[in-house]
Amino acid sequence: MFARLRLWARGIKKDVIALSIATRDPRTPWIAKAVAMAVVAYALSPIDLIPDFIPVIGYLDDLIIVPLGIMLAIRLIPPDLMAEFRQAAATGGRLPTHWAGAAVIIGLWIVGLLVVMWWAFNRFVRR
Repeated sequence: MFARLRLWARGIKKDVIALSIATRDPRTPWIAKAVAMAVVAYALSPIDLIPDFIPVIGYLDDLIIVPLGIMLAIRLIPPDLMAEFRQAAATGGRLPTHWAGAAVIIGLWIVGLLVVMWWAFNRFVRR
């Protein structure tokens, strides 16, 4: 069971690298690039949308959201291009390191916090 899980995790890592390559290739359709950029940024972000310390749902993004995003991005990329990107990822692709994903997640948290504060102000203070 652990061997299958390890193979699955390696496959996801290679697909994230392949999607990273796809985001920089001009032959990739723009919608596929947008989805791939979002998935790669989120997968590589050091900050999760749902923090891991929250029991059970903290790991949902890692176990469900990221693989579903990867599958969607792969379906949007033509199969021959995706095969080329996977080959490039297998022969020497590395995971890029950048903080764009963290910035997006932090922005979402800030917007969410502002919405909750606005709601609480209107609900409890303004009456």
